[in-house]
Amino acid sequence: AFRQLLEKLEKEGLFNPAHKKSIPTFPFTIALVTSPTGAAVRDILRTLELRWPVGRVLLYPVIVQGDQAAPQIVRALRDLNENSDHLNIDLIILGRGGGSLEDLWAFNEEIVARAIHASKLPIISGIGHEIDITIADLVADLRAATPTAAAQHATPVLREILDTLSWHYSRLHQLVRRTLTVEK
Repeated sequence: AFRQLLEKLEKEGLFNPAHKKSIPTFPFTIALVTSPTGAAVRDILRTLELRWPVGRVLLYPVIVQGDQAAPQIVRALRDLNENSDHLNIDLIILGRGGGSLEDLWAFNEEIVARAIHASKLPIISGIGHEIDITIADLVADLRAATPTAAAQHATPVLREILDTLSWHYSRLHQLVRRTLTVEK
């Protein structure tokens, strides 16, 4: 069933790189779709805070395994897309920690794949551990090997940006002073 769904979605173009949306360089608001408990959400939030403390994170809690997981994930993605303008959402991270194939099965459901593909917002998937690959990963605009890596791909490092700006400011200041000295 997994292979048949994979082939069906591939034929329909859901994995086509041409359909992938670009990830914003400086996201203001990142929506996080994951379980509100567990190590994955803590790791993602900690990473976002360390790298990009000027950003805003909206947590849309869902269950990430079991029969109700896929419908909740789909509802979350639809709600976030419908309210993206009002909430100023730039990006969605769809995350879940590792587990067995059965634990991750919600991310192999067709309805989840179609909801990801239909999203007008870019989606980074960070599902499972490095060796876990789900259909959701293949449809997402960017696949990260882990939930923490998803947070890293979603954000720049503010300290590095500030250091670069400081260097450019100093360089510009030197050039202006030199120009003014030469013109005297």
